[in-house]
Amino acid sequence: MIYQNVNIECIAYETPPEIVTSAAIEKRLAPVYQRLKLPEGRLELMSGIHERHLWSPGTMPSDAAALAATKAFQQSGIKPEEIGALINCSVCRDCLEPATATIVHAALNLPPEAVAFDVSNACLGILNGIILGANMIELGQAEKVMLVSGENSRSLLESTINALLTDQTLTRQSIKPIFASLTIGSGAVAVILSHRCSSRSTHRLYGGASLSVTEFNHLCRGNADKGMADQQDTLMSTESEELMQRGVETAAKTWKLFKNKTGWQNDTVDCFCTHQVGSAHRKLLFETLGIDQNRDFPALQSWGNTGSVSCPLTVALAAESGQLKAGMRLAMLGIGSGINSTMLGVEW
Repeated sequence: MIYQNVNIECIAYETPPEIVTSAAIEKRLAPVYQRLKLPEGRLELMSGIHERHLWSPGTMPSDAAALAATKAFQQSGIKPEEIGALINCSVCRDCLEPATATIVHAALNLPPEAVAFDVSNACLGILNGIILGANMIELGQAEKVMLVSGENSRSLLESTINALLTDQTLTRQSIKPIFASLTIGSGAVAVILSHRCSSRSTHRLYGGASLSVTEFNHLCRGNADKGMADQQDTLMSTESEELMQRGVETAAKTWKLFKNKTGWQNDTVDCFCTHQVGSAHRKLLFETLGIDQNRDFPALQSWGNTGSVSCPLTVALAAESGQLKAGMRLAMLGIGSGINSTMLGVEW
């Protein structure tokens, strides 16, 4: 896919107020660590995550998304009445029905003409939303499209800790599928896309590629959708090692397709922003794709895996830090359980 008329107006993010370190999680899990003789510091050593953020108790995914959206309006100067479509792209949703996008739509006082709906595709939600929004702009269905995501990891983190503390049958082997849930963090982003004729930015969405290798959809599974309010019994099971291998294999195929579609090459990309999973995943991804890890902007250590927020958040942080500058070529590399991969190129 190649786009001619779509700019990324802005990417705004909101930081949750509470910081939880990996050491603090291990302290709560001390009985489990002692019973299974797990070494202290294992969580940070294996994941590369020092800390992650949590929203204040009672915060809903829509609340977090609305906070990021408000920042996007402030940063871009765009007004709510200019938005032609709102797409909520988070893994976490307030409830099964209605669409969380409708709750955000009302909170932002968007016009009735702005269609609102949810897109859910694990950690690829925002990247998929960018494609949908860009298609709407190219087709003349909207002049400006807003994508939002509010990921709230508190329910999953608390449920996982409680499950680990109460299940006395767990072994060093059987604990592995549960352990990945301890790397999840919270965050919120909002992305505004504009038709280039009315855009106030120069960040051109150039194009991209996607692949779905769905025979591996069983490698990461969550339980039934109950919404993401606090105190929900939310659990996930992840075959981390195989998911990493199969995910990177899928990414390598997608990267080849991306280069064929865009004409970009490994050495012509100035900045890479990826979905942040873990330090081992990052190392394997860059080695397999044959790209320069020095051009990567990592946010994993301070944020953890923030789901669909991860890749766009990393872009915003890279731009804020000055590593991503005007005129650079940016590659957004996304991998999500399923397994799906989407990669987008932006002329920043």
